[in-house]
Amino acid sequence: MTDTTSLSPVLVEHLRAVNAFDENAIVATFAEDALVNDARREFRGAAAIRRWVAKEMVGDKVTLEVTEVVDHYGDTIVRARYDGTYDKTNLPDELIMSNYFSLRDDKIISLTVIHNQPSPY
Repeated sequence: MTDTTSLSPVLVEHLRAVNAFDENAIVATFAEDALVNDARREFRGAAAIRRWVAKEMVGDKVTLEVTEVVDHYGDTIVRARYDGTYDKTNLPDELIMSNYFSLRDDKIISLTVIHNQPSPY
């Protein structure tokens, strides 16, 4: 696992809660009006994010093993190895996803999760 000491406390708590399958703690890391974009689907606000967390994170027992942390002009990119009981059809054996976090007032205000492809350049 990559050193996560450079992460803000809310992101440390978010990762801990995800790996513990703790729905309430995961949702508590988000602002009330936060936006999540996962697999080109938007979840806006705490109620929608809770439904996404319950079904697709906690329900699918998703775990994240951090492989890289990048500070990008105040936003944080966390690349992580994903695992869980979700449908892995057509996914690589090692699924690395990029999580783009924006924070305000010690809460996540936006999270975009993307399965990036290597650049040909």
